[in-house]
Amino acid sequence: MKEENSQSVNLATKDHYIILDGLRGVAALMVLVFHVFDACSSNIIPHGYLAVDMFFVLSGFVIGYAYDDRWQKGLTIGRFFRRRLIRLHPMVLMGGLIGGVVFLIQGRAMWDGTVVTMGWTLLSILCGMFLLPALPGSSIEVRGFGEYFPLNGPFWSLFYEYLGNICYALLLRRLSNRWLAMIAAASGACVLYTCLYCGYLGVGWSAADGGWWFGFVRMLFPYTVGMLMARTFKPIKVRHAFWWCSLLILAVGLMPTVDISDAPWANGLYDFLCTALLFPAIVWIAASDSSANESTLTLSRHLGDLSYPLYAIHYPFMCLLFGRLGFDGNVYDPHLVLTEWPFALSITIGCPILAWLLLKYYDQPLRRWLSH
Repeated sequence: MKEENSQSVNLATKDHYIILDGLRGVAALMVLVFHVFDACSSNIIPHGYLAVDMFFVLSGFVIGYAYDDRWQKGLTIGRFFRRRLIRLHPMVLMGGLIGGVVFLIQGRAMWDGTVVTMGWTLLSILCGMFLLPALPGSSIEVRGFGEYFPLNGPFWSLFYEYLGNICYALLLRRLSNRWLAMIAAASGACVLYTCLYCGYLGVGWSAADGGWWFGFVRMLFPYTVGMLMARTFKPIKVRHAFWWCSLLILAVGLMPTVDISDAPWANGLYDFLCTALLFPAIVWIAASDSSANESTLTLSRHLGDLSYPLYAIHYPFMCLLFGRLGFDGNVYDPHLVLTEWPFALSITIGCPILAWLLLKYYDQPLRRWLSH
């Protein structure tokens, strides 16, 4: 017990990149806005899905930085997994529960209007809460849209985040920089192929048409790049990194898409370059800023705290919006967007508020209790 307590203190006292937490919050807000406007006939932030790839770069960097030098100090695989589960899974449980409640409110209706039995609904809720993915067309894929997690779609990226943690603990951490770079290069080539083949990188949320493989390499490439950065990181001189990097992330999302039917390679190449070059550069720049003032650090802390709960709970409310617009088996009428904007606005404002409440009164207390 003394050894574990000593190890916990060592892990807790390692320096923290607060600016990176703030950027994670910026990316989470971008995902929220992207999903809200995805209900419209045109999305004002069409590349918002690339925030997920930013998350994967951040995860690889932070995991490598926080844990690479701890394995020689007594950290075991069991303790690593326990720490990651305590950090991630309470909000997975809550997000899965919220997704189930919303589906029940909507009458257990699939997208084509078919009503799902209560038994399959409850089983789908349990699978979502324990990150067990559904195959397209299976009975637990209760919305009928082909998603891994029909009651909370963005859980697909958390599923791959878990896979990334498993790969890290069992293999990646043991590799030299040369071997890690080779894996990054190989998975990067696969991501480039995915981008050019699909015309964009918004893949991985379904197992249909090779989606499992696309999602895995979409995680593995930025994750290993982030790990390499953590091992080789040397800060550069930079000021106001949070604000410059936030603007860059916003600019990535706002970039208009190219019609896939006209030039499928153009939009895919843009997605790849953002993932391979721009996002790692953003992380490097943000991690270098040691001169941020207290107000910027405070804002970054709040955004970082909010980011994960917001990402985990927001999407079921998008399903409510989609249902009101006719995505639940009726004919979609884009003109309804004009009459439903108060509801869309309430989601945009309400989800961060709910995420903050869950953070303060559910997530943080539960994690403290589990840690003890």
